[in-house]
Amino acid sequence: MKRILITGGAGFIGSNIAHKLTTKEYEVVVLDNLSPQIHGDNPEKSSPLFCSLLKNPKIQFIKGTVTSRNDWRKALNGIDAVIHLAAETGTGQSMYEIEKYINVNIVGTGLLLDILANEKHNIKRVVVAASRAIYGEGRYKCPSHGEVYPNQRLEEDMSRGDFECKCPFCNGTVELLPTTEYSKIHPVSLYGITKQNQEQMVMVICKSLGIDAVGFRYQNVYGPGQSLSNPYTGILSIFSTQIKNNNPINIFEDGLESRDFVYIDDIVDATILGLEVKEAAGLSFNIGADKPISVNTVAHKLRENYNSTVEINISGNFRLGDIRHNYADITLAKQVLKYTPKVNFIEGISRFCNWVNTQDIQKDRYNESIEEMKSKGLYK
Repeated sequence: MKRILITGGAGFIGSNIAHKLTTKEYEVVVLDNLSPQIHGDNPEKSSPLFCSLLKNPKIQFIKGTVTSRNDWRKALNGIDAVIHLAAETGTGQSMYEIEKYINVNIVGTGLLLDILANEKHNIKRVVVAASRAIYGEGRYKCPSHGEVYPNQRLEEDMSRGDFECKCPFCNGTVELLPTTEYSKIHPVSLYGITKQNQEQMVMVICKSLGIDAVGFRYQNVYGPGQSLSNPYTGILSIFSTQIKNNNPINIFEDGLESRDFVYIDDIVDATILGLEVKEAAGLSFNIGADKPISVNTVAHKLRENYNSTVEINISGNFRLGDIRHNYADITLAKQVLKYTPKVNFIEGISRFCNWVNTQDIQKDRYNESIEEMKSKGLYK
């Protein structure tokens, strides 16, 4: 497998994988629609990620969309393997831009699989980007009921400042556990539902066609190069843009909600292992850093790295569709892929902030995104 198609390959994760693959003598084709929300209205000037692709002579770029059968056909010509990253991302927007998320994430993936099932091709492996969002509120331990999977948190509880998950059987206090690949799948956002469907579709159809399939359930990916202008995804970018504009940082809930932040280089290495390791076929892997970090910690570390004194506001507000905690058990990836995260959060956030300091200050569009969610009844 030497000629690789990366869908969504002009994005943060995809472009980094594309460049790394070319250093390993792969031929790379990128299919991307250059979404203005990510790349700006004039990508040749406003998108460093896209510009970097154009400067790499070993990467062929095709502007197109995964919702077009003809674009798929053009991109798949002569391809040996597909890394399918193209998707609409973000939990908040998914709760009202429903048709868009379904068309891109589910229908777009369905078009790929329909072509693989009914037309001539050379595809031997498909690597699909799933998400930690498929686990919903994740896995916990109840003193009375053992391992449990809490239901989606209730608006009435969160409105009075009660943000923690509860045992679904006794409503008691529960202890957070890492999610394994065998944990219950119960997404609480449309985004999570579409990522679950993407993964299942690829794994089921590819198996029936005799094509290797590998799924990656990425945790929260961060690092140099991620969009600083998109106010809907990536709290490190959102908070950094607020700080650089000398605006206060607004933290949802009580700031104790946590995520598993995994550095971009580790994501790239894991994904390429999924392409190369024979034993990965037929498996889905959690890819994270194996440790939860609170949102409050993120805000303070960013402020410290930027030598800023902006105010940090713990708002108590919340978004419907958000989860409380989640971090990955990466045992399977360690065993099969020999994957081990190399960049810890302290080092990673330092690298990220050093990169942000070299960038032009972006307009802070955070309040615009909040007003949009308020208008949809999703921000409380």
